[in-house]
Amino acid sequence: MPTDLIQRDTSWLHFNFRVLQEAMDKRVPLYERIKFLAIYSANLDEFYRVRVASLRQFKKLPKDQRKELLDFKPKSELKTIHAMVNQQQQIFGQIFVEDILPELKRENIHLIHSYEMNAEQQQFAREYFIKNVQPHLELYWLPSAEEAGVGLPFLKNGQLCLAVNLTENAALEAGEVPLVPIPTDKLPRLVVLPSPAETPDAFHVIFLDSIMRANLGFWLNRGVEFAYSFKLSRDAELYIDDEFDGELHRKIEARLAEREDGLPTRFLYDAAMPAWIRQRLKDVLDLSKFDMIPGARYHNFNDFFSFPLPPGREDLKYADLPPLDHPHLREGKSVMQTMAAGDVLLSFPYQRYDYIPKLIEEAANHPEVTRIRITLYRVAGKSAVVTNLLYALKMGKKVEAFVETKARFDEASNLYWGKELEDAGAIVRYSFPAVKVHTKLLHILRERDGKDLHYSYIGTGNFNEKTAKLYTDHALLTCRPELGKDIERVFQLLRGKLILPNCKHLLVAPFNMQWAFDKLVDEEIAHARAGHHAYLFLKMNSLEEPGMIAKIREAAAAGVEVRMIVRGICCLMPGPDENIEIISIIDRFLEHARIFIFGGDEVEKVFIGSADWMDRNLHRRVEVVTPVEDPLLRKEIRQLMDLQWRDNSKARIISAERLNEYRTPEVDENSFRAQLDIYDYFRAQLAMHKRHKPGKV
Repeated sequence: MPTDLIQRDTSWLHFNFRVLQEAMDKRVPLYERIKFLAIYSANLDEFYRVRVASLRQFKKLPKDQRKELLDFKPKSELKTIHAMVNQQQQIFGQIFVEDILPELKRENIHLIHSYEMNAEQQQFAREYFIKNVQPHLELYWLPSAEEAGVGLPFLKNGQLCLAVNLTENAALEAGEVPLVPIPTDKLPRLVVLPSPAETPDAFHVIFLDSIMRANLGFWLNRGVEFAYSFKLSRDAELYIDDEFDGELHRKIEARLAEREDGLPTRFLYDAAMPAWIRQRLKDVLDLSKFDMIPGARYHNFNDFFSFPLPPGREDLKYADLPPLDHPHLREGKSVMQTMAAGDVLLSFPYQRYDYIPKLIEEAANHPEVTRIRITLYRVAGKSAVVTNLLYALKMGKKVEAFVETKARFDEASNLYWGKELEDAGAIVRYSFPAVKVHTKLLHILRERDGKDLHYSYIGTGNFNEKTAKLYTDHALLTCRPELGKDIERVFQLLRGKLILPNCKHLLVAPFNMQWAFDKLVDEEIAHARAGHHAYLFLKMNSLEEPGMIAKIREAAAAGVEVRMIVRGICCLMPGPDENIEIISIIDRFLEHARIFIFGGDEVEKVFIGSADWMDRNLHRRVEVVTPVEDPLLRKEIRQLMDLQWRDNSKARIISAERLNEYRTPEVDENSFRAQLDIYDYFRAQLAMHKRHKPGKV
C-alpha cells in the first residue's frame, strides 16, 4: 500500500495554481478573471507571511533538533517553493499581458502606462498628483553599500515602494536612490482618466504608480530615468513568548501593532530593476537569494479586487445569484418555531444568512429564553450577529461568548467585539494556550415548565455575514435535546468547568474526533470485506493528517470506494492503481463546507462540522462535527454532494498522473457546473414549496 505523501506547502501551491487556472479560463467573465488574479496574489502574500516565515524559523533550529522535530528539510522545501512560485509568477505575467490586457482593449477598456497618456490626461494626472498624491508622499534614501544592514524601518508589510533611478546614476551605477512609498492606504490604486476627445466611449484606467512616475521628476526637481516598484512581505506570526503565563488575549493585543514590522519573508521586485539597485536593497534588508522574487512592473495585484468597471458593463462580471429564502423560513416565519417543528439545514451563500442574526434576535425577545452561548472565530467588521447579542444583553438574557483571538488577521476585529460584549455584561472567554477554538456553535437555552429546551446551531463556517456571501457552508439548526446537551458540555469545557466533554453524539476534537472517524472508516472496511458495497464520500478544505490518509488508503485497499472533494491542501495523491478518486472545485464561491458520508450500512451516516482532516484540526483545535439525523436532510446533503461530484466544468482532478487537469464532459454528456446546479436545485425546491402552500390544492 502506498505511503508517500505530498508536502503540505507544495500541495498548497498546487491549490493556488487552480486559482490561477480560473484567471486563464476564457469561459470566465473578464472582470472575474481579473478578480482571480487578485485572489491568487492575496493568497500568495499570506502564504509567504505565514508558511514561508515558519520555514525560515525552522531553518534557524540546530540541525539535530530539525531532524528530531521535522520530517522534511526546510532549506530544500524553500528551494522547491521558490522554483514553483517563480514558474507560477511567469504564468501570472503571461495571463495578464497576453490575455487580460488585450481582452480589456477589445472591450474598449485601456489600462495604460504613464507614457501613453495624451496631453489632456497628462494635465489631469499632474493636477491629480498635486492635489491628491503629493500631500501623502514621503521621501527616503536608500543607504549606500557601506551602510548595508541598517534596514528600512518605514517598509511595513506589503508596502509598495518606488526605487527611483536618477538620470545622473547612469554613469555611476552607485549613486543616490530616492525611495518613495506609494500611498495606497490613502488613495485608490487604480485611477480613471478622462477619455480622449477623439474616442469618448473609451474607458481609460491608470495605476497610481504610473501617475507618480510621470510626476516624480517634477516633485524631486531631479532628472528621473525610471522608478522601479518593489514590496516586502513580512512574517505575520505574533511570537507570544509564553502563552501559558498571564492573559493570552492581552499579549496578542499588545503584539498586533508589531506584526507589520516582522522579519522579511519575500522581496518582490520589478525584474527590470538595475542589478546594482536590487543588490543594494538585498544587502540593506539582509535578504537571502530565496527571498528575492522577480516580478512585473506592477505588484500588489490584490488591488485588482477594485478594478474600475465602466458604467453599464455588468456583463463583464458574473450575473448575481441573490440568496434565496429557505422553504420553511420564508414569509417572516419564526426561526425558533420552525426549529421546534423539525431540523433545518441552511446552505450559504445559496440561502439567506440573515436567519442567523434573526434567530438571536428572536431569542432575545422570547420571555422563556434564559441564556445564549456562541463561539466566535472570524467576526465581520459590521456584525449583525454580535449586534443582536448585545441586544439580547439589553433584554436581560445571559450571553456567553468564546472569542478566539488567535484567528490570524482577524485578531483585532475579534478583540474589538469581545470587548464590546464584555462591556455590555456578557461572560467572555478568550483563547487557550497552545490550541485554537475553531468550532462554530450557537446554543440557546429556553426554560419551560421546569424543563430545558435546546435550540442549537452547528455550522461549517464562521458567524460572519460577509463571508457567508462568498463561502459555501452549511448549518444545522436543531432542537434535538441529545445534541443540545452535548453542546452544553462543549461550552462547559470552554469555560473551564470540564476537562473532558464526554459528548455522546457529537465528535469533538481534540478528544474523540479522530477515534470516531477511524471507527467509522473501520466499519466501512468490515462491510467491504463482508462483500457489501461500502464507500466513503468526503468533502473538506484540506487533507493532511497522516493517520487519516493512511486509514483512507487502508479502506481503499480493502475494497471501499473512496470519493473525495478537497478544495485546498491535499497531501494524498492517488496513484493509478488506488481505489481513490479526488476532485477539487474552484469556482465563483469558495468551497468551505466539511461533509462526511459513510455508506456501508442500510442508512448512510452523514456528518457536517468545522474540522478538516489536518493535524491541527484533529489534535490542536477544538472542533465539533455533528451527525445529521433527519432522513430528509441526509438525503438533501447527499443530493448536494452528488451535484458537486458530477461537475465537469470547474472540477479538477487530483491524482499522480492528472494533477489539476480539468474534468471535461464525455462524448454525448451534458456539461455540469456544481455551483450553478446547486443554486438551481434550491430555486426549484423553493418554487415547489410555494406551489404547495397550505390551503392550496
